[in-house]
Amino acid sequence: MTVHHFTPHGMLQPVPYHHVAVGTGTKHVHVSGQIARRPDGTPVAPGDLAGQVAQALRNTAIGLAGADATFSDVLRLTFYVTGWAPDQIGDFMAGVEAVAGEIGLPIPLPPASLIGVDYLFEPDVLVEVEATALLD
Repeated sequence: MTVHHFTPHGMLQPVPYHHVAVGTGTKHVHVSGQIARRPDGTPVAPGDLAGQVAQALRNTAIGLAGADATFSDVLRLTFYVTGWAPDQIGDFMAGVEAVAGEIGLPIPLPPASLIGVDYLFEPDVLVEVEATALLD
């Protein structure tokens, strides 16, 4: 396996992601920030954080597949969420869990960061997801 995810003893637990990923491949895959849009640009789940998280992850899976990668090859995920507040974690994780089986997203997640931002590139966009993967 090119990527190994784990959480060493002594690190904060439980969290919904692994703290460490070790990769041994040579082909880097970077999926740019994906949002809750269909291929024609139509917004998905306006105003619904869980729905937007799910669709952004679906789009991330499509990007990975285009490079012959899957979420098992992902070293790191970065989530940007507008107007983030800690009480939104339930909706955020509901979106992750709703789509995980469909797109092969492991739980716990690969190492991940969730970064609260004031806004993204359009007012209806609540979440953006970036992925970095490694292949042999």
